[in-house]
Amino acid sequence: MSDVLTEAVAALNAKMGGAGFDGSAKFVIKDEGAIIIDGAGARASDEEADVTLTASAETFRAILEGDQNPTAAFMTGKLSVDGDMGLALKLSSVLA
Repeated sequence: MSDVLTEAVAALNAKMGGAGFDGSAKFVIKDEGAIIIDGAGARASDEEADVTLTASAETFRAILEGDQNPTAAFMTGKLSVDGDMGLALKLSSVLA
C-alpha cells in the first residue's frame, strides 16, 4: 500500500472517531489506489461501493486537511462522483 493510501486511511478513521459510515463509499486516488469507507471504517480496498469519488492525490489531501471544500472540488471538476449522490453529500460531514 502506498504512503498516500496509508496516511489517508489513518486520517479518515481519525475523522470518523471509530464510528462507521451508513452505506459504502470508495475514494479512488489517481495513480495511488482506492479506499473504502463503510460501517467498519476506512480501509485500502477496491471493492464495489454505493458511490465512488475520484480525485488526484493533491485534491484528496486538501479535502482531508480542510483546505478544499468537497462540494467546491466537485463543482470545479477536481472531484468526480459516480453513484449515490445522497451518500456523497453525507460524506462531506465525515470529511469536515
